[in-house]
Amino acid sequence: MDAVVKNFPKAAAVPAPDLSALSEHVRAAPAPAVPRPSRAEAEGAVRTLLSYIGDNPDREGLVETPKRFVNAYEELFAGYRECPAEILDRTFSEIGSYAEPVLVRDIPFYSHCEHHVMPFTGKAHIAYAPTERVVGLSKIARLIDVYARRLQTQEHLTSQIATAIDEILKPRGVAVMLEAEHTCMSMRGVAKPGSLTVTTQFTGLFRNDAQEQARFFTLVRGGAR
Repeated sequence: MDAVVKNFPKAAAVPAPDLSALSEHVRAAPAPAVPRPSRAEAEGAVRTLLSYIGDNPDREGLVETPKRFVNAYEELFAGYRECPAEILDRTFSEIGSYAEPVLVRDIPFYSHCEHHVMPFTGKAHIAYAPTERVVGLSKIARLIDVYARRLQTQEHLTSQIATAIDEILKPRGVAVMLEAEHTCMSMRGVAKPGSLTVTTQFTGLFRNDAQEQARFFTLVRGGAR
């Protein structure tokens, strides 16, 4: 008997949203500075900073540092070139009778404080209650990276993630929780390493139903780590 081969179901596009109805930070990548400095100007600025802190940018160990620094910044801040609406534009409808929230927890992320341009790192916990369709789990992690790889405050990062999921997927509710350590607090200033900042934002049923909110926290905190 010949084998029967079935095609794996493909992801379907979310009905095209009205872009004008989306928040500005959701529908498009940020507009670049005009005029944008050249690569040479960026590397020159790094040389200036190296001289400012008291080092010699012409010594052997630092000669290539401006080039490496700019390369690193292009990677660390890649989120300025990405659009959140494009990340969540594919969903899956074959979820059977599933009607409960979907939680992706302990997603590592890193970002940079917009006040001192120092890193903060931590974990994100994201839940949403789908309406007939779900998004690929990796897309949630990618969405976090889009916003995290920009200059941020943790509060704003939390809000942007929740807003993007809510406006694009239109679920019955969204829950976002970020836990992070800020090096601008642990390495300078008050110098308190190990201190964690926790931020949350809820929409829909997670905001309006205390039991759903409590269940979210239980799922985030429960289980082996």
